[in-house]
Amino acid sequence: MRIVIGEDSALFREGLAALLESAGHEIVGRASTGPTAVGQVRAQRPDIVVLDIRMPSDDEGIAAALEIRAWNPPTPVMLLSQHIETRRTLELVTSGGIGYLLKDRVLDVDEFLLALERVAGGGTALDPDVVTRLLGAARSTSVLDALTPRELDVLGLMAEGWSNAAIGARLFLSERTVETHIGSVFAKLGLADSPDGHRRVRAILAYLEAKTA
Repeated sequence: MRIVIGEDSALFREGLAALLESAGHEIVGRASTGPTAVGQVRAQRPDIVVLDIRMPSDDEGIAAALEIRAWNPPTPVMLLSQHIETRRTLELVTSGGIGYLLKDRVLDVDEFLLALERVAGGGTALDPDVVTRLLGAARSTSVLDALTPRELDVLGLMAEGWSNAAIGARLFLSERTVETHIGSVFAKLGLADSPDGHRRVRAILAYLEAKTA
């Protein structure tokens, strides 16, 4: 993949670039600020951009991501953060092509590269710790009261971006059973089928909205 990296820490930026290049990817741009990253992405049209959420000011990476995702077509974005931050997250996960991982996840190189490829392909990859915090907050709200613990587990893995087959493998369930749980989640959240086919995203938004309400 052709990748632009936006990260204000030169040490982390160059280390990430070396890791990605060793995996066979091409770094076509490097930036230390949000506006510079936006310019690099506009000029280079990479397959994906990796952005630090704070670069260097609060939410500068998120602002850059929102601008990049507003283009037609939008460029996939992988956000990285030192700590869990949920502000403005809702604005970014209304479609695929978005990832949000804690920087510690980069240390698990194989998982990080898989997440990067998933996002570049139009999928989603949310950090398990972020999902746990959001789900934990949402469990006490009425919007998800109707869901069983197993359905919440399935929803959490959906939020991380895993396919039905991968969810089944992690929960020791058949893919058909996972599909049944997901169908139940959709029904209980009142998510009717629609032409855009984004019920999975809207299910994730249901608890994000509960968190940010």
